[in-house]
Amino acid sequence: MTAVVKATVHQKVGSAEWKVDPITVEVVKRRLVAIADHMDLNITRTAFSLLVSEYKDYAVGIVDAEGNLLCQSTAGMPLFVADVLGAAVRDGIRIYGKDRIAPGDIFISNDIGQHLNNVAMYIPAYDADAKQVVAFVVVVMHWVDIGGRNLGSTSRFATDIFQEGLRFNTLKLYSQGEVVPEILRIIKDNTRLPHELMGDIDAQVAACMMGRDGVEAILAKYGLEKFRLAVAAMWEQSEQAARSAIAKVPDGVYSAEAFLDDDGLHRDIPIPLKVKVLIEGDEMTVDLSELPKEANAAINGGLSGGGMSVARLGFRYAVLPEGHANEGTFRPLKLVLPEGTIMSAGPTAAKSNYNLSLPTLIDLVVKALSPAIPDRTAAGHYGTFSAVRFRGMSPVTKRHYQCAESGFGGWGALSNMDGPGPFRTMCHGDTRLIPIEAQEVEYPLLFETVRLRTDSGGAGQYRGGLGMTKRYRILAACELYISVDRTKCPPWGVQGGKSGKGGAAAIQRVDGSIGAMLKEVCGLAAGDVVTIETGGGGGYGDPADRSIESIKRDVERGYVSKEAAFVDYGVQIE
Repeated sequence: MTAVVKATVHQKVGSAEWKVDPITVEVVKRRLVAIADHMDLNITRTAFSLLVSEYKDYAVGIVDAEGNLLCQSTAGMPLFVADVLGAAVRDGIRIYGKDRIAPGDIFISNDIGQHLNNVAMYIPAYDADAKQVVAFVVVVMHWVDIGGRNLGSTSRFATDIFQEGLRFNTLKLYSQGEVVPEILRIIKDNTRLPHELMGDIDAQVAACMMGRDGVEAILAKYGLEKFRLAVAAMWEQSEQAARSAIAKVPDGVYSAEAFLDDDGLHRDIPIPLKVKVLIEGDEMTVDLSELPKEANAAINGGLSGGGMSVARLGFRYAVLPEGHANEGTFRPLKLVLPEGTIMSAGPTAAKSNYNLSLPTLIDLVVKALSPAIPDRTAAGHYGTFSAVRFRGMSPVTKRHYQCAESGFGGWGALSNMDGPGPFRTMCHGDTRLIPIEAQEVEYPLLFETVRLRTDSGGAGQYRGGLGMTKRYRILAACELYISVDRTKCPPWGVQGGKSGKGGAAAIQRVDGSIGAMLKEVCGLAAGDVVTIETGGGGGYGDPADRSIESIKRDVERGYVSKEAAFVDYGVQIE
């Protein structure tokens, strides 16, 4: 969305009036994003675990001295930067106070409303002349194991957060440039994967230091006051763009509903999810007040890492998908969410599967607005993390390992194109598939099948994106953790399109027996085969309006079977 940019921005600072030209504003904005992108690239190059170096389970951003978002990396995981960066910093300021923050301090916190594996690390950037904190550089990274009852620190059976691992309620990992050895030793002594985790932490620390140096270089070039004015102008531009985009949506109250299969602990009891969206002029309100109460299971999220992430990401997908996000982007956005729901749970609520409902809730914001802006909103995506984790002791290295796989599924079709995919969920952005060659080297697994899942995309004038089928042959005894949801609430079609298929999973034991599964923790023996099928996206528009050429092409490529072409489209393919 194009913003209306003022040629000169005026702002009172103390008793003086300062001016900043639009070129300086743009240069400062682009340099901040470039710093975050450089940090992102360096983490990919230096991290130890495949979850970070290949899967990119982290995000980078820069906030001001109050925790307001200045920028985020271009390819960062959206789930982490929606409000987690600022929330972590604001909590640190509350605990320490700015007078107890010194140059070279590095803080860690996983009290951010998500599972404890997600650890925010941040470092202050100082203005040399004013000798004051101007910004914080933040990296949120998934730590591969931080204790708890299960390897990987994710448990379907947790009923409070104390069962899920170590809690860091804002601690100094470095003090004035020197590591705090006691904190580092506690972390190392409470992880089953010290080699990978400590290497990832080093990459996280290095990225923070790199980002701090970059921000301080900008301050040295432009000075504190011009930097602040450039930031104020940057926020104003983004706010104008956001308000302009919202104003193009017809006023009204819109709602959408879906449900999860269960909470993972209390089986076969559906979890209803309802979202309301209010458009009023150039402001948008996301109302999550009808969500279920905080659960006695691990599907909870906190306000910042849960509910606020839903609101901000839903807004970006449905209303303002383009442009770099910063604090100004979200000024016209409001969230209605009382305390004590599954997306505003208290600090001791179990959260290791907080991600179970997030993709669906984000998608529901888009679904709610579909009647208002049908040409700009997609059908439903497969909406589940489809987590598959193999964990055990490597017969080669004699060390614990965890192969953390995630299902990539189909996204919904749009008004002018078939659904994309397979991709990760709306929470993930540019998260990538881990190369199977790298996993087969690291873990006692053999990938027998990796292919698109025929007929998984919903039929429509534009077809939903396809899910995937993966078959893993187990080469050494291990434990399997699997979590597949939305099997009873398949990805919805819109404007007459049909639903996509939900996910499925099964184990074929060495004795030949086959058993279906969705949310399980079980032992596997060498020779067992695990198959997971991810869901496809919903279709857009009446299937009768799809072109014959498109249907034939889908059949030729294996996206659609001949049988489905006849049933869904009424087309006989010889």
